[in-house]
Amino acid sequence: MNHFIGLDGHKNSCTFVVLNEKGKIKRKAVLPTDQKQLLQFIKSIPGRRHLCIEEGTQSQWFYEIFSDHVHDLAIVQGRKSPGNKDDERDARNLAERFRTRDLGNRIYKVPESLATLKELVRGYEMLNKDLTRVKNRIKHLYRSRGIAYAKDGCPFCTGRGPCQKPGFHQTLHLLRTQQERLVPLKAEAQKAMVAEAKRHPITRIIQTAPGFGEVRTAELLSIVIDPCRFRTSRQFWCYCGLAIVNRSSANWIQKPNGELDRVKSNQSRGLNHNFNRMAKAIFKGAAVTVLTSMPTEPLRKDYERLVANGTKPNLARLTLARKIAATVLAMWKNQEAYDPGKYRLTSI
Repeated sequence: MNHFIGLDGHKNSCTFVVLNEKGKIKRKAVLPTDQKQLLQFIKSIPGRRHLCIEEGTQSQWFYEIFSDHVHDLAIVQGRKSPGNKDDERDARNLAERFRTRDLGNRIYKVPESLATLKELVRGYEMLNKDLTRVKNRIKHLYRSRGIAYAKDGCPFCTGRGPCQKPGFHQTLHLLRTQQERLVPLKAEAQKAMVAEAKRHPITRIIQTAPGFGEVRTAELLSIVIDPCRFRTSRQFWCYCGLAIVNRSSANWIQKPNGELDRVKSNQSRGLNHNFNRMAKAIFKGAAVTVLTSMPTEPLRKDYERLVANGTKPNLARLTLARKIAATVLAMWKNQEAYDPGKYRLTSI
C-alpha cells in the first residue's frame, strides 16, 4: 500500500501528515527536529513511503537522512496558497501534491559522492562575497568624502601628527584589517575546493573548455552534478539563465478576404528568470575570459563576426556564453576533451 507523506520542517519542529491512496489522513505528528526521532517516525509507516519536502535551508539534510528509508523522495518548490496557513496545512498540501502527481519541477540534490565538494564550494563563495563586500565598502568610504580610491594608506594622514579625520581613519583601518584577514581565508578555501574537485576525473575534461579553469570547473561540477539531467542544450540554457523567453498573444489576423494569417512580430521578452545564479556567472565569466585572454580561440572569431554584422556587443557575449554552455554539456556527456580544431564556424 502506498502512503504519501508531507513534511514541513523548521528549526525546532517538524510536522508530518500521512495520506493514503484515497487522500484520507492516516497519521499526523509534530516532532522535534532530531534525526533519530524523525527516522523512527518514517520507519513506522508501513507499505511504500513517498515523501515530499519543500525546498529550503534544511532540505539537503532531509534528503541525506531520508533517501535510504523511503521509496520515493521529492523536493519541490514552495507555492503560495490563498486562505489560512499553518504547518499542518503546509504538510498536507505537500502530501496531496505527491498523491496527485502535481509536483512541478523537482529540485535535484547532491549525492553523497559530491556532498563534500558542494560544501567547500559554498564556503568559498561565502568568503568571496564577503571579500567583495568589504572592498566595495572601502570604495564607498572614499567616495563619500570625494576622494580618489587608494589601495592603502589614509588620505587624511600627513605623518606629522594626529589624523585630521579620526573617525574616517579608524573606520578605514578596521575595514582594511577585515580585508587583509579575508584574503588568506579565501585562498585556503579555494585550495581545499580545487583539491576536492580533482578527485573526480571529469574535471580534467571540463577544464579544457574555453574560459574554464580550476575554480569554475569545481563550481560547475557541484551544481550540475549529472549532465544527463538535461536532454538538450536548450534545457541547459534555461537552467543557466541563458534561454530566451518568447511570449505572444493573438497570433493570427484576418485578411480582407476572410482568411487567417499569422502575425510576424518580434516576440522576445529577454532571458528566463528562474535559473541558477552561479551557473549563469560561470558561463558569462567564461565568455569574458575568451574575449580578453584567448585571441586565437575560434569562438572569439564568432563574436567578432557578430559584432561586425551589427549585433550589439552584449548580445554577442550572450551568444558566446550559450555556445560555451552547449560545448561543455556535450563534452561532459561524451567524456571528450575540447578540441578547437573540430570547431566549425556556423551562422547564428
